Amino acid sequence: MNLKLEGKRAFISGSTQGIGYAVAQQLLNENAEVIINGRSKEKTASAVQKLKQEFPNAVVSGIAADFGNKEEVTDLLNEIIEIDILVNNLGIFELKSFENIEDEDWYRIFEINVMSAVRLSKKLLPSMLEKKSGRIIFISSESGVNIPENMIHYGMTKASMMAISNGLSKLTKGTEITVNTILGGPTYSDGVAATIEHIAGLQNIDVEQMKSAIIHQTNPDSLLQRFINPSEIASLAAYLASPISIATNGTCLRADGGVLKTV
Repeated sequence: MNLKLEGKRAFISGSTQGIGYAVAQQLLNENAEVIINGRSKEKTASAVQKLKQEFPNAVVSGIAADFGNKEEVTDLLNEIIEIDILVNNLGIFELKSFENIEDEDWYRIFEINVMSAVRLSKKLLPSMLEKKSGRIIFISSESGVNIPENMIHYGMTKASMMAISNGLSKLTKGTEITVNTILGGPTYSDGVAATIEHIAGLQNIDVEQMKSAIIHQTNPDSLLQRFINPSEIASLAAYLASPISIATNGTCLRADGGVLKTV
């Protein structure tokens, strides 16, 4: 299917690995111009180089910025202009029992996961409204609906993203702009992979066995019965970025592997 993304310019936060990187690959494959973002200059430059090798004719660049650093965020916001597609993907997580989540933990995860999306959307939506054209995609999680007991602060940020996305969509009436959220399920991202591989090594267990055990323990009702590949979520993001998805606006779409039980 031709997603009609040639000539479109996208910015993806937190995209040097995992879901964000997979979204960059999908959009580049559709001939969009892509700007990726990472926390460090070295990692961002490395990811750009890898994408250029994979897509030698593509237009791809990177901007390094730590969204926990307001000065770096300000510099980034001043650099990104004429963006047609914004993918608010950046997110951090940690396993922590509720009684051990300090105030600083709440503020930090909210600042990075939620305020990064707020600031980027506030910067880019006005120009989209002026053109009456654009796409904003929030990469949330099923954890924003089914809040994990050992990551309540993370679940809070993912629920917040859904609320912000829905509210912003109300500003797009009568335009060719859409604002949507993707609820991803348990995804085998780089961060998750590193954690699982570490645990498997400590317990001297095969990584595939460990992955299967974790899915069956934490998500026994998963219809997919395995971790989701980042590219499988990126495929939905590419569709939402496309002009052909114009009738989909103000909603949450699931790529959760059937983890959520609600209709």
